[in-house]
Amino acid sequence: MKVVIQRSKKSNVKVNHEVVGSIEKGLVVLVGFHVEDIEEDINYIVKKLINLRIFNDENGTMNLSIKDIKGEILSISQFTLYADTKKGNRPGYSNSMKSDFAKEFYEKFNEKLLMENINVSTGVFGADMDVSISNDGPVTIVIDSKEK
Repeated sequence: MKVVIQRSKKSNVKVNHEVVGSIEKGLVVLVGFHVEDIEEDINYIVKKLINLRIFNDENGTMNLSIKDIKGEILSISQFTLYADTKKGNRPGYSNSMKSDFAKEFYEKFNEKLLMENINVSTGVFGADMDVSISNDGPVTIVIDSKEK
């Protein structure tokens, strides 16, 4: 499982020109699943994500987590995180989890965040989405559960 995390001042996602998810201060999380992922990968990423200290404290030091600031998460499914670009110019996606399984894993991921008392907004799985991110900092971090 791989996530791209962007600290955000305000973000939203639209499908067919209609806002389907939005947050104020928090994190935009682009979420991709590998064909070999298991539920343990979800648990690892959720724990890492909610405890990652990337928000500024009163001294301007990145020392606070999403839980500490009572921030929100905008979760966006993105199978292209596992694009293979080694051969040619057209990416291959054979390492991305198949859609049916990925949707189930994505829903579990979001449910686990909700169980941690994090306000979660989402896009629409498999839809063509327009994501607007006001990246705060900018701060962008990539976490891969296979690199723990």
